[in-house]
Amino acid sequence: MQWRNSPDRYGAVVQGSHWLTVLLIVFAWLLGQYMDGLPRAVSPTAHWLHNEAGLLVLIFLAVRLAWRWIDVKPAPEKSRFGVFAVRAAQFAHIALYALMLAVTVTGITLVFARGRALDVLGLVQIASPWARDPAFARSVVEIHGLLSNILMLLAFAHALAALAHHWVLRDSTLRRMLPGRAL
Repeated sequence: MQWRNSPDRYGAVVQGSHWLTVLLIVFAWLLGQYMDGLPRAVSPTAHWLHNEAGLLVLIFLAVRLAWRWIDVKPAPEKSRFGVFAVRAAQFAHIALYALMLAVTVTGITLVFARGRALDVLGLVQIASPWARDPAFARSVVEIHGLLSNILMLLAFAHALAALAHHWVLRDSTLRRMLPGRAL
């Protein structure tokens, strides 16, 4: 197992942070979609899990961005669509990173707007910097939900593009992000 990226393949650090982030985002989004329908006895735990998953996404995002500074990124896969495909992929990745950051920041803001302390992975609690503000919280929850849905749509498009690279274009784009040697 190679930890670092090579010129033609992503290493275990990038692969692991990518796939763990995928799982956390899907988990947090599903909880967010169905939390209000859960029994009252389960709701506090669901909210806590949702918040912790969001914080883990933020941590993995930071790891991923920091790793980009210290490790070589594999060259983009050659495409029959040329520079347009490379630029579209770059834009999509930047948008995914920006949305992950925006969703987590609005989630943290929402916790504070509700006047609650932010529990950081059960290690520390950060008190809300302002008083409870239900009207502001309602606005933030709308923005948080909208950004979350946009993130999921873009992530779905990203996954479809990876599958198209694999099954239609028959290149190694998807294989470079999967553990193991070949698919």
